[in-house]
Amino acid sequence: MTDRFRYHTTWGTELQDSGMARFKLWAPKIETLSLAAGNEQFPMARRENGWFELVTDRVKPGDSYAFRLPDGMTVPDPAARAQAGDVHGPSQLVDPVAYPWQAGDWRGRPWEEAVIYELHTGTFTEDGTFTGIKSRLDHLAATGVTVIEVMPVAQFGGNRGWGYDGVLMYAPHRAYGGPDELKALVDAAHERGLMIILDVVYNHFGPDGNYLHLYAPDFFDPSRETPWGGAIAYDRAPVRDFFVDNALYWLEEYRFDGFRFDAINEIRDPSPEHLLETIAKAVRARITDRHIHLTTEDDRNVTHLHERAADGSVPMFTAEWNDDFHHAAHVAVTSEAEGYYVDFAPNPVAHLARALSEGFAYQGEVSQFWGEAPRGVPSVQQPPTAFVNFIQNHDQVGNRAFNERLTALAPAGAVEALTAVLLLGPHIPMLFMGEEWGEVRPFGFFTDFHGTLADAVREGRRREFRRFAQFADEANRARILDPNALATFESSRLDWKWLERDEGRARYDLVRQLLDIRHREIVPRLGAMKSYADATATVEGTALGVHWTLGDGAMLTLIANLGDAVAEAPIDPAGAVLYESDPCLGISLPSAPMPPWSVLVCLQETV
Repeated sequence: MTDRFRYHTTWGTELQDSGMARFKLWAPKIETLSLAAGNEQFPMARRENGWFELVTDRVKPGDSYAFRLPDGMTVPDPAARAQAGDVHGPSQLVDPVAYPWQAGDWRGRPWEEAVIYELHTGTFTEDGTFTGIKSRLDHLAATGVTVIEVMPVAQFGGNRGWGYDGVLMYAPHRAYGGPDELKALVDAAHERGLMIILDVVYNHFGPDGNYLHLYAPDFFDPSRETPWGGAIAYDRAPVRDFFVDNALYWLEEYRFDGFRFDAINEIRDPSPEHLLETIAKAVRARITDRHIHLTTEDDRNVTHLHERAADGSVPMFTAEWNDDFHHAAHVAVTSEAEGYYVDFAPNPVAHLARALSEGFAYQGEVSQFWGEAPRGVPSVQQPPTAFVNFIQNHDQVGNRAFNERLTALAPAGAVEALTAVLLLGPHIPMLFMGEEWGEVRPFGFFTDFHGTLADAVREGRRREFRRFAQFADEANRARILDPNALATFESSRLDWKWLERDEGRARYDLVRQLLDIRHREIVPRLGAMKSYADATATVEGTALGVHWTLGDGAMLTLIANLGDAVAEAPIDPAGAVLYESDPCLGISLPSAPMPPWSVLVCLQETV
């Protein structure tokens, strides 16, 4: 058995070269443990520090197994590579090297080439599987996408969900197709030159199907709380190994090109070296033969994890999701001012200009939403490629009361202007699935819970919106869709037929045009761009202008009017026109005002 695409985990079950299988579980609370397989039980040996282990040839690949606790209860393997059924049933022994890789020599692509496409497996296609995604890879490649970001796939309770309530962190959800189908998706993406990264959740376990507390309560720290319950005890060695191994497992056995780490501000680790730093260092030390990209989500606006080395290389994390860009852009075209949008309402165009020219809009300024507390740190020293910008994503759509996409909230011209600003800046752009054709269907928050848990999720979601004026009364809150209703899930599926309509095709053609310009004119100049230090931004009313000095010394200029009325251009165009939203816009400026929702992008080569 080759080790080329196998990672040896500390936890869980491994098929060995001899044909034997090793079963291992950390269960410090209990004194005895058995392996249940078929109609048999096999006592496991208790090792030091709460570990139990068994090596046997009585369980073969494809067979089901579970761990039997002293009280007779059976629980799944928390590090199982697959489940035989749902999260409450037995796990399944997997041969990790059985899949015949076709693109095993894939080396990845440099980060500056990244155009990210976020998708949810269950709603991206009609059948909602990894194979369904695979069937649409040619579309994504033709669009100009270079990175597929798959929302979490670790098995969670039920068959419908966003994936952020995963409980079996090593097992691709059976509803999506299982291990070999996921490997086939990654393989097919690589064959088309597409990177594929996985969204992972290391800040909590979901509420349905997590049995760790029964035999390993020390996995958690009851003295600390998170929004989802008791905190994880990352400072304990077995717990730390669980997550470090998980990251390396996905990279080595599934050949993913990197990760998006969810809500890292909630990964509160008291260790001398934070878990995230340990993971990043382990990844960088172990995988040196191909590009690996590590991105984070963190609303604190921090930069310490993403700093570059003197030569511009990435010692730890590659980039961070930039909520500031989204919030400023969203307010600019919708005028919404509740929730976190309150911080951007007074002058959204100015906030957007700062995000474009410096990275974060909030770099230590007081945030009203944060309770009049400062938010963020200076970010101008970072390169633009350290920021993932977007105007839509699963959170910003799905966490709205009625799950509207931006296409339902703003005029088409406004969305097209923001799309041009997004795709033609030197940052890393991200599209949310369907955005390339202007999808109008909502993307809802959906789950597949039952009983009291379903009731709690439904009512909890409605309570979340009490602070919004529109939902101050109970009758209006009752209109918010039930997350557990099948209809909420089904209405979130993409409408691929929209791409065949005139308006869908027009938006798609625009996105392809913009991405073609990006790949041809901007991407080759990003690799040597070390920071925002030479960028400048000017704002006058609803119009903004930004100059960037790219890595080869060329100057990229973006001028945009993000308003309903004509506006004077705040800066003069310079260089050859790369894109103009209105015919002859490049010629008319600066003598004539800019039309509403117009964008001009120019490039001035070095002399």
